[in-house]
Amino acid sequence: MRRSIYISMLGVAVAAAILAQAPKGWKMRVDRSTSASDPDASGSIKFVTMGAGFHATNPQAAVYWNPANTVSGSYILKATFTLMKPSGHTNYYGLVFGGSDLEGPQQKYLYFTVAQDGTWLIKRRDGDSGTTTIAQQASNAVKTPDGSGKSINALEVRVGADKIDYVVNGTVVRTTPKSGLTAKTDGIYGIRINHLLEVQVDGLTAAK
Repeated sequence: MRRSIYISMLGVAVAAAILAQAPKGWKMRVDRSTSASDPDASGSIKFVTMGAGFHATNPQAAVYWNPANTVSGSYILKATFTLMKPSGHTNYYGLVFGGSDLEGPQQKYLYFTVAQDGTWLIKRRDGDSGTTTIAQQASNAVKTPDGSGKSINALEVRVGADKIDYVVNGTVVRTTPKSGLTAKTDGIYGIRINHLLEVQVDGLTAAK
């Protein structure tokens, strides 16, 4: 179970302190753990510009987005994620798309993520009440941490007229129809990173 908390760049002093170095225009929504068996780490989230991309250090899970980043119709959303070191157990990170009302209790979005154990995950968030797992599977396409503890995975979501392809390092690992749980793909796009992770994100783009 997780309790979502919205934090705006223009929010209260505590939020401002947390986001002091955050990229201009970006917002985040913290997804705090309420599970005694899977607690968050101590400390504050850090989300900063690094190189040509972004660097997230997440004691708690969070979704990051810029309200100006929206896309509709057919498009390709992609980014490259470098996991800096593995966490003590499986935690996911990756792309958010089809987002709406991300600041409020009716938040909705889809997300396509990978984890250090070589699995990928597609889920749907429907309000503060929870999420629905659409598909989850291990795949050789997902790179796992090397001897240095790092792994690099390029993720893509290819939204077509009637289907969505989910791609890891150039390999289509799943296709879903643009109907049912994956019908809504228009909206805000961004990033989701689970707790206990440090991830560099490069090349986040959405193009027709």
